[in-house]
Amino acid sequence: MYNSRWFKLLALAVYGMAFFGLGIYIHGALTKPSDAPAWQAPSGLSAPAGSGEKNAAQPENPFIAVAEQVTPSVVNISTVSSGKGRTPNELFRPFGNDPFSRDFFDRFFEGMPRRHQQTSLGSGVVIDKGGLILTNNHVIKDADEISVKFSDKHEAKGTVVGADPKTDLAVIRVDTKKDLPVARLGNSDALRVGEWAIAIGNPFGLDHTLTVGVVSATGRSEVGIAAYENFIQTDASINPGNSGGPLLNIRGEVIGITTAIVASGQGIGFAIPINMARKIITDLVKKGKVTRGWLGVGVQPITAELAKSFGTSGEGVLVNQVMPKSPAEAAGIKVGDALLSVDGKSIKDPRELQRLIADVEIGKSVELTILREKERRTVTVQIGELPAS
Repeated sequence: MYNSRWFKLLALAVYGMAFFGLGIYIHGALTKPSDAPAWQAPSGLSAPAGSGEKNAAQPENPFIAVAEQVTPSVVNISTVSSGKGRTPNELFRPFGNDPFSRDFFDRFFEGMPRRHQQTSLGSGVVIDKGGLILTNNHVIKDADEISVKFSDKHEAKGTVVGADPKTDLAVIRVDTKKDLPVARLGNSDALRVGEWAIAIGNPFGLDHTLTVGVVSATGRSEVGIAAYENFIQTDASINPGNSGGPLLNIRGEVIGITTAIVASGQGIGFAIPINMARKIITDLVKKGKVTRGWLGVGVQPITAELAKSFGTSGEGVLVNQVMPKSPAEAAGIKVGDALLSVDGKSIKDPRELQRLIADVEIGKSVELTILREKERRTVTVQIGELPAS
């Protein structure tokens, strides 16, 4: 009994010392400084000393570089216009829509002018050091006064050089005594879905806001915004006030002009490709208006049933009308012909044919590949000027 008691006490002492040693080991392990690299440092803990010097040596964030490079060439455009609006009795009816009071106020205010002042905000981008600025037509439409504010806070009055409602583009000019910072124009034809897309503008009047997304799609048409549509779609945040501002690639080159959003959706914005804008800019600056090529046909898409009867895979468009005295009539194009390509560029839908012909210089001849009675033919057409109507 005596030996057994001492044996138990000795065992308890050994167990106690073992647990004490284990506790010291665990404490040391938990409090030992981490050997993990800075990029693996737990959130909320300071990185090891010296990591700041390594970060300073790393390449600069490309979005910062784009912001610093392009922001000086992005402007805030505000306009004032007077247009037809509501009469004073529509603006102020103290008795609501009561028929008696409505009749009284209508009679009282009869003959008073129906004009009121309207203001709008938008953005623009400097494209020439002498003071030319590219923006949207809807930003400056019907404006009596145009005010342009630059990133350095100085302001200037703008005048309209020319506007093109069919693409929703406009060029304005400001008088300047010094060279303005100019944005570099890129190549929108080389865009690929998934590329970075950066928008700079003045959403809700918040000057020079930068948002980032990707190119979601290219060649968007049938959107219902303009007569000529070939939009870049992006999920970079675009809001009221961004209109007319630049959409940029990661190199800081302008690839589009932001113009619209889908109000019922999120992350769906549209920009006019800069390559499409180049000809518009040239025409507006030189002539104050845009001239477009004209073929003189009415066309419709080729359905699966029509493609089967033509023996094609569905490419091209079907001619359903030939205008009298038009270039198409002069070239012998007939109703029922399928137009497949223009100078080797395939035609996917009616809007693409419209864009291809519109970009052709007036008086220039192009080769149309057509399908007539299941036989491919090449027809030479001299493009005319699209009538104003």
